Amino acid sequence: MKIHVLAVGQRLPDWAEAACADYLKRFPATQRVVVQTVKAEPRTDTRGAEACMAAEAERLRAALPKSAHVVALDERGQRCTTEQLAQRWQRWQHLGADVALLIGGPDGLHPALREQAHERLRLSDLTLPHALARVLLLEQLYRAWSIVHGHPYHRA
Repeated sequence: MKIHVLAVGQRLPDWAEAACADYLKRFPATQRVVVQTVKAEPRTDTRGAEACMAAEAERLRAALPKSAHVVALDERGQRCTTEQLAQRWQRWQHLGADVALLIGGPDGLHPALREQAHERLRLSDLTLPHALARVLLLEQLYRAWSIVHGHPYHRA
């Protein structure tokens, strides 16, 4: 299973790039986790949020690996503890497909894309800056992996 994090956005600040790179390099070679950024649609006075989210959704769909299990990250998604994320990780491993986690742009994910996802998950009840959400997701994915594999990173 390969994990794909597909995120709408621009270049991350240096601190977030460094943090993401740090978590990505912690995964062993046998567990591939990749991050791909798709271009955010420019917000203008003449283009509403709906049109921007629709354009971003098309870019996300184009970047999705074929037959991937899609998890939409959304404020209306299911709450999940770290241990529950580790249980999901184990379920994902048994699917026999890649997993794609989608992070929307400034207005979130287009409702149609969100509804088409196999799962909807929330990272936090708090509103997070985009860069921090990406770092948090990668850290929690690494922590879930460490729980599943008995690695000492996660200490209960």
